[in-house]
Amino acid sequence: MVFYHQPVPELLTHGHTPPLLDSKLRQRKVFFLQCCLLHELKKKKSENNFVGIESKFSLRTPAEPNEDVCYLIPGQVNSLAQCNFNHTSKTFVVIHGWTVTGMYESWVPKLVDALYKREPDSNVIVVDWLVRAQQHYPVSAAYTKLVGKDVAMFIDWMEEQFNYPLNNVHLLGYSLGAHAAGIAGSLTKKKVNRITGLDPAGPTFEYADAVTRLSPDDADFVDVLHTYTRGSPDRSIGIQKPVGHIDIYPNGGGFQPGCNFGEALRLIAEKGLADMDQLVKCSHERSIHLFIDSLLYEEKPSMAYRCNTKEAFEKGLCLSCRKNRCNNLGYKVNRVRTKRNTKMYLKTRAQMPYKVFHYQVKIHFFGKTNITKTNQPFLISLYGTLDESENIAFTLPEVSSNKTSSFLIYTEVDIGDLLMLKLQWEQDTIFGWSNWWSSSTFDIQRVRVKAGETQKKVVFCSRDGTSELGMGGQAAIFVKCLEQPIKRKRGGYSSVYLMCRIEQ
Repeated sequence: MVFYHQPVPELLTHGHTPPLLDSKLRQRKVFFLQCCLLHELKKKKSENNFVGIESKFSLRTPAEPNEDVCYLIPGQVNSLAQCNFNHTSKTFVVIHGWTVTGMYESWVPKLVDALYKREPDSNVIVVDWLVRAQQHYPVSAAYTKLVGKDVAMFIDWMEEQFNYPLNNVHLLGYSLGAHAAGIAGSLTKKKVNRITGLDPAGPTFEYADAVTRLSPDDADFVDVLHTYTRGSPDRSIGIQKPVGHIDIYPNGGGFQPGCNFGEALRLIAEKGLADMDQLVKCSHERSIHLFIDSLLYEEKPSMAYRCNTKEAFEKGLCLSCRKNRCNNLGYKVNRVRTKRNTKMYLKTRAQMPYKVFHYQVKIHFFGKTNITKTNQPFLISLYGTLDESENIAFTLPEVSSNKTSSFLIYTEVDIGDLLMLKLQWEQDTIFGWSNWWSSSTFDIQRVRVKAGETQKKVVFCSRDGTSELGMGGQAAIFVKCLEQPIKRKRGGYSSVYLMCRIEQ
């Protein structure tokens, strides 16, 4: 900067100008030279600041969601104009995970395409860290810190250079990419709007400190999908503990429907080996496809329910929407922030659209003798105003005389308002040897059903007042009970007395 104090060369003056005017011209020319020099210095300094960034930022297009046609380069202002970056719209930053092949996986263009279909004017940026991501897993896991730093520097540059609002930034990270997104969010000078963790990686992160993995502090709102959390915590492919404001565990977070070996063989027979990589990582990647589903099927959002444990959810005890106890899965999640992590559960179909309809069923089993059976198979059929769903199989861990059982079932179709149901007790073994020596029966008067999606409660009555349900016997039929007010002895009316509608 000593240069600024050097005298201006005489070549800057021309002709015979008056002394006062000559002085002003000198000042203006000096100022101009200073500005030019400062601009060049800032440009070089800016470029030097980003020399260490190895990650690439590809702005994908709706026309070519599977191609890297244009890169946004931190420090190079013109790159945004060249790539037609939209400064007034949302920006999605997609961060992939560990890769064996060193190539993008098949889900990347599918997610890009779905994001553009839902938000046509948005910017969808894919972060390319493939070189670091194809190393031995522990090495790639350690690289998430550097990738997160790269992304944070890129976002800060966007905000500082172009005044781009971080309220428009949504990071989506899969597996290791989820933790890279979290680290990026923790390093930006201002908080990004949202981070979505798509089955964040478990190994080396389950017991890691919050600063080295995805955590609720990394964005204004952090939502997480857990789809492959099987095994001991340190060996689970997906992280088991909650790491966001809302953590959703579809199908309990374990194996996902359609991901068993038999289903994989069927899909290969139908579609060939084109999606073999998806079959191998089926449950882990299901988190991505559930999010894609939420983008494409806006009118059919999957509903998740807050619950302390998946065991309680399986009993149907958590189908409440009071005080933010239920929420949409995916893109249109309601941004609920609480002091504690919120764990939520839901069931899904095996393929898109993944939405199902949840029901809690409560049955009181009457018995003249004390009977207790374990792991009993049943079939239930529901009939409604729009459709029906027959022979839904479920197993009760225990059935006992004069006790109430609560359990969860779901249908893949919207059957509308419930009108009738059938209940059948199947043989507990192929040959049913136990029935040769003793007959097991229960009496059932009413069946109570609560629909999770509509929050409606319905009570069904036996058409005969009491139905006998026997193992391996015929199905018992229950119809909606009529509601009739009756007088109390001390005057007035009781709340509601349920009478059975007897259909001839």
